[in-house]
Amino acid sequence: MKNYLEFEKPLAEIEGKAEELRALARSNEEMKVEDEARGLDKKAEGLLRELYGDLNPWRKCQVARHPERPHCKDYIEALFTEYTPLAGDRNFADDHAIMGGMARLEGRPVVVIGHEKGHDTKTRIERNFGMARPEGYRKAIRLMDLADRFDLPVVTLVDTPGAYPGKGAEERGQSEAIARSTEKCLNLGVPMISVVIGEGGSGGAVALASANRLAMLEHSVYSVISPEGCASILWKDAEKMREAAEALRLTAQDLAELGICDKIIAEPLGGAQRHKDEMITRVGKSVEGLLEQLDGKSRKALRKDRRDKFLKMGSKGLAA
Repeated sequence: MKNYLEFEKPLAEIEGKAEELRALARSNEEMKVEDEARGLDKKAEGLLRELYGDLNPWRKCQVARHPERPHCKDYIEALFTEYTPLAGDRNFADDHAIMGGMARLEGRPVVVIGHEKGHDTKTRIERNFGMARPEGYRKAIRLMDLADRFDLPVVTLVDTPGAYPGKGAEERGQSEAIARSTEKCLNLGVPMISVVIGEGGSGGAVALASANRLAMLEHSVYSVISPEGCASILWKDAEKMREAAEALRLTAQDLAELGICDKIIAEPLGGAQRHKDEMITRVGKSVEGLLEQLDGKSRKALRKDRRDKFLKMGSKGLAA
């Protein structure tokens, strides 16, 4: 059963009617409804093109959060071979909101790290909905240290509403862990590629996304705060999240204009959630292409490349 977003309700009705007709035909072979069902399919496709042809920022937030979008675990299982997960921060615990390890991407050895939200109630609770605690970021630092030591490129898959704001996380040094992880990204002497596959929320995303190259899926978002959080602070009303989403400039298209996003990866019609395998393949090819751009660069050149990228951020938008 498909999950439909709020703005997709008219589409749900049409696709539901088409499925009902086909279900009736399966139970009664004398019924000839295929032509009518195909007509509904065509109407649904036209509506899908209309809905996704010009998504506003708030609707992009909804698509980025869609529960059926492929998550970090899906990408790792499909794109990477010889994946060897590494657990724990060697200090406190293993945070399941961040997963990672050594693997191969098309034969190239890499270290892959990412936020994992989970796909059902049980795994979402286990993964804390992708909201990492300090031990998660310290695990990421440990993996990046290994990558740096063994001269392995780092690939990160970002998908989090933000770092976990709970009391225990704050007691164990959440802000310090995020800052150290961001610092580690910036000081790596190996290529680092980050892909925002859903939500890139606040410092919890920056801690894994301070890379040489940042790619974003077409309908993903990346922002200092969620639209609801922004609206609560500015207007004391979380229901003003639509206005906040417009003001935050959080879409991939806005961030490409500002020089933050280096590549927008097109999504299939209807979003990544409708064609998971195709989306995963596109991400794999994009990561390979971005890694090739950095091949042959020295450790010093890679650090300079990263430094220059961050110093230039926002200059395009300001000049415009």
